[in-house]
Amino acid sequence: MLRAIELFVFWYPAIMSMAWVVGGIMFYFCNERRKPLPLYETPMVSILVPCFNEAETIEHTVMQLSKIEYPNYEIIAINDGSSDNTSEVIMGLLERYDKLRFIDLKENNGKANALYLGLLASKGEILMGVDSDAYIMPDALNYIVPHFTNPYNGERVGAVTGNPRVRNRSSLLAKLQLCEYASIVSLIKRTQRIWGKVMTVSGVVVAFRKRALLDCKLWDRDMITEDIGVTWKLEKKFWDVRYEPNALCMMLVPETIKGLFKQRKRWTQGGMEILRRHYDIFGDWKTRRMFVVYLEQIVSIVWALCWLLMLIILLIGWFTFGEWMALPYIWKSLFLSTVCIIQFAVAMVLDSRYDKHLFRNAVTAIWYPFLYWYVNALVVISSLPSLFKKRKKTATWDSPDRGL
Repeated sequence: MLRAIELFVFWYPAIMSMAWVVGGIMFYFCNERRKPLPLYETPMVSILVPCFNEAETIEHTVMQLSKIEYPNYEIIAINDGSSDNTSEVIMGLLERYDKLRFIDLKENNGKANALYLGLLASKGEILMGVDSDAYIMPDALNYIVPHFTNPYNGERVGAVTGNPRVRNRSSLLAKLQLCEYASIVSLIKRTQRIWGKVMTVSGVVVAFRKRALLDCKLWDRDMITEDIGVTWKLEKKFWDVRYEPNALCMMLVPETIKGLFKQRKRWTQGGMEILRRHYDIFGDWKTRRMFVVYLEQIVSIVWALCWLLMLIILLIGWFTFGEWMALPYIWKSLFLSTVCIIQFAVAMVLDSRYDKHLFRNAVTAIWYPFLYWYVNALVVISSLPSLFKKRKKTATWDSPDRGL
């Protein structure tokens, strides 16, 4: 039994890493190196910016959104019961920015509820969600909108997720996340797009067709990660979900272990809520292309638990029998490290066209397996109750770690 667990812990990350590398390269040659889709039409786009305690960031975000190089859009800021002076700050911005509209909620009912009310007030057929601490590049809509208006297959497109980039890069933890978004997050989205099912849009920058959202009954207001939940609902309704790497968005990431752990626990809890809510896909052959993604999420949870078990056994053996206990694992660690380096190298080459300074921080990637595998294992264990416990109320939010 332990031998089987050992082989699983070793081979699973190696195989998945190579699958992501191959998928990322295929996406580049099949999609990315081609010229972007032309902008045939410019339909109204409503940019929804949900806010909770964002008095320090919302003004700069609105200023950046006002610089968008697209002729037909509006900005809707939704204050979700902030306890600071976010409402007063936004009220002061209304006179300065003609495209800005404001919804002021007195009670915190969560991001999904804020987006829902923003949709009700929106004028556009295309809705774009942007986090209140994020800057999207001025040309982002010029890359996203053509996916919806393409006369050949645009009617099938329900959502297009953009390419988040890390804005704060002053600490080791922030630089690690810079490498992660380039080498894992974007590479997985490229691979899933080749597979035909992008299963998680990035809530920090994503555009939806309003009709598609209505068709899947909008966001789940009782789920902690509304972006993952709505993606699965769109896929189950057979809407096309796409990844557009040219639509860049600069965001802030946590720069403390506590903030990172809190963020990843929320993501992991959201993934487990998805597993509990959407197991019914196995009852419909039409959703068979979602089977692999569902099973891969289960396997990744099992792998984290098995990895932690093997680590504990190895440490016990080390202290009991001496250092020779670890010798058989040295070549395996070297092999996985080599695979990891190959993955990071390929992904950074692919993403370097969007971030000219990416390779400046490449050396920090060597710390990624050492730090993140420990954090990931602890996050999975602490989030396991979410797999069996149903949330009975709306998923409210609190202020995340915005970095140092």
